[in-house]
Amino acid sequence: MKADRRPSGERVRTLFLGSGAFAVTILEALVTAPEVRLVGVVSAPDRPSGRRAELTPVPVARRARELDLPLLQPASLRAPDAVAEIAALQPDLGVLADYGQIVPPSVLAIAAHGILNVHPSALPRHRGATPIPATIVAGDPMGAVTLIRMDEGLDTGPIVAQETWALDGTETTETLEAEAARRGANLLRRSLGAWLAGALPAAPQAEAGATLTRPLRREDGRLDPALTAAELERRVRAHVPWPGSFVDTRLGRLIVREAEAVPGVPGDTQGTLVADDAGLALTTASGRLRLKRAQLAGRRATDAASLRRGAPGLVGQTVALR
Repeated sequence: MKADRRPSGERVRTLFLGSGAFAVTILEALVTAPEVRLVGVVSAPDRPSGRRAELTPVPVARRARELDLPLLQPASLRAPDAVAEIAALQPDLGVLADYGQIVPPSVLAIAAHGILNVHPSALPRHRGATPIPATIVAGDPMGAVTLIRMDEGLDTGPIVAQETWALDGTETTETLEAEAARRGANLLRRSLGAWLAGALPAAPQAEAGATLTRPLRREDGRLDPALTAAELERRVRAHVPWPGSFVDTRLGRLIVREAEAVPGVPGDTQGTLVADDAGLALTTASGRLRLKRAQLAGRRATDAASLRRGAPGLVGQTVALR
């Protein structure tokens, strides 16, 4: 990266690319960063939502409108007119977080200071679309945010800065996302001045230990009793809010909102809903997944004791497997 040649005190023209809730906190940090002047926001197009399929802005687009920032919402960054619109803003720096599209070389080349990506994992671990759920499912002891200069690969660019912190094993995707966003915003703000001055080197990522995540699907929420109770408990936390966690029974789909792993009991048969104190538990390959809060589809979520009283036939049910 070339050294910064701005006149003293001049702010760098900066473009932000983001869509999801994680990115809103990063956007708000940029708005008040003294080193930059935000000249535009690129976000996903409005999407149909609800029973009436009304067009609804994604979180970053909504916040950009509230802040009265110039907003572009191209369907594809590869479209020539989208590239031209971005180039017309004349950004010298780009910042990206939770955008949802691959950034093509034609856009990467526009800003002289490159595009910095705020990614919520300890890269090269958990590259790709779902790093936060992957961190929880894997039982990683540490959370992380990494600042990289983007290249043409998927989260493969050189590392500019990274921060890690200890996890306590109770995080859900929602709570870990909020913490990672807060820390990512602070990491970006601490790094901007040195990056723009050419005083912050970017180190290539090691390929050893690299992992790749993919978008979650509805079926990923199915709880497989062939796994251990500890593994399933992590999945319940990781799949809040999407895709949720569930098992299918003859009484309908049982949606698990909260759970804990407890020791099994001699005679447990894997994949069965059993009485557990006053509540319910799912027997697994090792231990029981005690249901703390759950619901049958179409009913309200409740504690497991109330659920068992309202649907006593759940006890003894064998759940449908993958």
